Amino acid sequence: MPLSHLDEQGHARMVDVTGKAPTVREAWAAGEITMQPETLALIQSGGIPKGDVLAVARVAGIMAAKRTPELIPLCHPLPITSIEIHFTIDEARSAVRIAARAKCTGVTGVEMEALTAVSVTALTIYDMCKAVDRTMRIGEIRLQRKTGGKSGNIILEDVDEQSG
Repeated sequence: MPLSHLDEQGHARMVDVTGKAPTVREAWAAGEITMQPETLALIQSGGIPKGDVLAVARVAGIMAAKRTPELIPLCHPLPITSIEIHFTIDEARSAVRIAARAKCTGVTGVEMEALTAVSVTALTIYDMCKAVDRTMRIGEIRLQRKTGGKSGNIILEDVDEQSG
């Protein structure tokens, strides 16, 4: 199957979605950031000097999802109707797990928006905590599931639809 973002000469192009019918589309993505246990404790207690880390990171992820076409050159602007960011604290691994769910009624999927939300959420946590922990690692960013559209549902992992 040829790559849809290349024309016949191999040049990058935005895929023409003009003829596609709008459908409800959802995508779930996840990732994590690991850190020193002391850093995780500071996040949980509100002791990071820059403020409420998870609140700021959540807003940053939502904002980033809405701006995905400005960051990823060939993405279509979408009428996003919902973006959710959820956190799970994993004390055993000293990690914050991040889950994002993006939704729209449109002609192309919202996978990139969900992935962008997770990525920027993790980067914001890093930025807010870097003064106290330079050992943090961002990883495991991935699409978990997507629904809607011509290609149908793709389920790569189980997700908790209530909390990501």
